[in-house]
Amino acid sequence: MDRRTLMVAGAATLLTAGAWRAADAPKGDPIVVGHSFRLEDGAFPAPTTVNVWLPSSYGEGDRRYPVLYLLDGGVNEDFHHISGLARISGDYGVTREFIVVGIESGATRRRDMTFPSNLADDLKAIPVNGGSGEFRRLIAERVIPWAEARFRTSSERVVMGESLAGLFVLETLLKQPDLFTGYIAVDPSLWWNGSSLVRALDLPGWKLTGRQRRLWLTVSSQGSAAEAQAIADGLKDGVDVTFVPMPEETHASIYHPAATRAFRSMFAQPPKG
Repeated sequence: MDRRTLMVAGAATLLTAGAWRAADAPKGDPIVVGHSFRLEDGAFPAPTTVNVWLPSSYGEGDRRYPVLYLLDGGVNEDFHHISGLARISGDYGVTREFIVVGIESGATRRRDMTFPSNLADDLKAIPVNGGSGEFRRLIAERVIPWAEARFRTSSERVVMGESLAGLFVLETLLKQPDLFTGYIAVDPSLWWNGSSLVRALDLPGWKLTGRQRRLWLTVSSQGSAAEAQAIADGLKDGVDVTFVPMPEETHASIYHPAATRAFRSMFAQPPKG
């Protein structure tokens, strides 16, 4: 038997053993982390899957809670690890308690998280792009009203995303700043469209006005700290910016430790005394 045949046979044996172990595993009670909803209306062509996690104290009294709107919030995306952090942070008093509303991305993620680009490298990476405006409208007109009508939410809305979703977070801050009160961008894809989002801050007459917003921004060793710093500097007059570079992390490892630090800042407990 040649080496290739041995490898195929070995893989088949491992797959069979794995399937047998799964089938033979003891049956226990399911662990329920949150609830999943499918939102549909005539204003948008496709339904939206939304996953919701409620704080431990939600069933007590009539208290209202801040909401974290989590991009890439599907059960096979970032919902479980972010809701886990929200629970341990709130239960132990490290942060205030908050609701997590995870918005599933699915197959259209790269289109929905990007504004239009015609650059050759961008088109090669993401041929169908430029859907961020419509996705933002979906969040504003479908997801947020639905969540606020069904759960005891406060006026504090925070949006969080990583990579392309981090780019979407920053674009939303620039284009529709009043949609959220807080913005968390983790290792955003600032390279998109030749870093045009960074350059937009230098355009004459550009300035955020109105109420104060908050931004928590970080980049890994694989992100552009210089461009992120330019974003932080360009926004500082109209935004309360916290920029925390994390060069000890890679793009693959940054999200979990970044989210922990972001929550401690964005949902900090009020000062004692």
